[in-house]
Amino acid sequence: MDAGEHLDTSRSQWWTLVAVCGATFMLLVDVTIVQVALPTIQREFAASFSDLQWVIDAYALMLASLILTSGSLADRYGRKFVFIAGLVVFTVASFLCGVAPGSMFLIGARALQGVGGAAMFATGLALIGQEYAGPARAKAIAAWGATVGAAVGVGPLIGGVITDGLGWRWVFFVNVPVGIVTVALAAVRTTNKADPDAKRLDVAGVLTFSGALFLFVLALVRGTDDGWGSTLIVSLFVGAAVLLASFVVIELRQARPMFDMSLFRKPAFTGVSIGTFAVGAGMFAAFPYITFYLQNGLGYSPLQGGLRLLPSTIPCFIVPLLLRRTGERTPAGPMLGAGLALVTLGEILMATMISATSSWTALLPGLVISGIGIGIANPTIAKVALGVVPPQRSGMASGISNTFRIAGLATGVAALGALFQDRLTASLSKALGRPAGDLAKAVASRGIHATVPPRLAAPALEAYVTGTSALLLAGGLVVAVGALAAVVLIRSRDMQAAAAGWSPQPAGTSAEEALEETG
Repeated sequence: MDAGEHLDTSRSQWWTLVAVCGATFMLLVDVTIVQVALPTIQREFAASFSDLQWVIDAYALMLASLILTSGSLADRYGRKFVFIAGLVVFTVASFLCGVAPGSMFLIGARALQGVGGAAMFATGLALIGQEYAGPARAKAIAAWGATVGAAVGVGPLIGGVITDGLGWRWVFFVNVPVGIVTVALAAVRTTNKADPDAKRLDVAGVLTFSGALFLFVLALVRGTDDGWGSTLIVSLFVGAAVLLASFVVIELRQARPMFDMSLFRKPAFTGVSIGTFAVGAGMFAAFPYITFYLQNGLGYSPLQGGLRLLPSTIPCFIVPLLLRRTGERTPAGPMLGAGLALVTLGEILMATMISATSSWTALLPGLVISGIGIGIANPTIAKVALGVVPPQRSGMASGISNTFRIAGLATGVAALGALFQDRLTASLSKALGRPAGDLAKAVASRGIHATVPPRLAAPALEAYVTGTSALLLAGGLVVAVGALAAVVLIRSRDMQAAAAGWSPQPAGTSAEEALEETG
């Protein structure tokens, strides 16, 4: 290769990294930036509490359902093609979100955003992997990881600034120019590579998995209003279970499954999957409700609320940089367990320290400790998810890990919201001495100051705190389960086996089958 060819290759690598990092930042910041704007969106659209949940969950559901599918499409048609298609869909959907005339239109546009986001999420790292090798690849992935941390860290602040200064619609409009520039870069500077051995799309797997997740989340969102024992809710749960069981059967019968169940034969992969789901459902899903507490409960503006979340989000970016060498030397199981244990402690502190008379500073110790825990857990999750499988299976392992994270977020938003609404209703009904379901729904969606007369402000705030405390405590317990799974199931010898390209041979499996299982 002459100097000119080397220069062109270097430029191609650089611009690929810029395109992937730009898309990743836009994709992930859209999770946290929207949370800060939700109370403002509610007031403009007079949206219900469940509408607000669906603004988050419609996006998360499509992400979780289609990440693995997008990876399969990228193998068949090329990573560049799928990446650009995802960018175009995401950019168009962002514009539609910005011009939404009502909550149902916004929810639909958010679902479309999730479709594009899944394609971007599934192919971003793969594009880096095809352009970089050796130490350069490690540096490129580190830059991508820093982008992820930055997106999580500054999302609430950006959301507050934009919502206060320009209006909530610009939370979505800002994606449009970024998306257009990134599409142009990717189209000109990246190459399209596909897997010649890729098989047809697993349509049955896509439909059963996404259907199961949708029915489950719908049951959680509707359970409080329709009654947990009602025919509708029970039918939704049963339908979700049947579809999930069907998905497992379908994947076990596939020659090249979209979701390879054999990976769960490794205890470490099972442990990291449980931990990933737990932190998504228990902590990331709690952030929207912390935002509601700051704005609807304590009366802060979007910018003021976003600033008060920074003690938790900034450590997500800083801690991985500070502990990079420590993380390399420390066994992954105890490291992930410690990170999740800190998240648990942070949520319990927040749950027990807030009261009807406390200010936002009651959240501060828990926010800081939770942020440190997330900063420890995030890189460790990536390390384990990729480290327990041979390199040739790392794409699927990464896709499954991301699916568990986003599925946890979607499930947690619905489940914690149901618990919040139930505790809020019970507390308010007890304080008023009469059923207060309708008033509780109004308080949950619109906040205290815009809903109740001054004479009811004190019991309403007490009820709001009760609901928020209950969901934080529940979230902490969910994350604690993930911490326990990490410590018990993640073993160093699984990582060593994967590094050697070997996986434990299941009882009754032939040597040829075991060799085939490792890829």
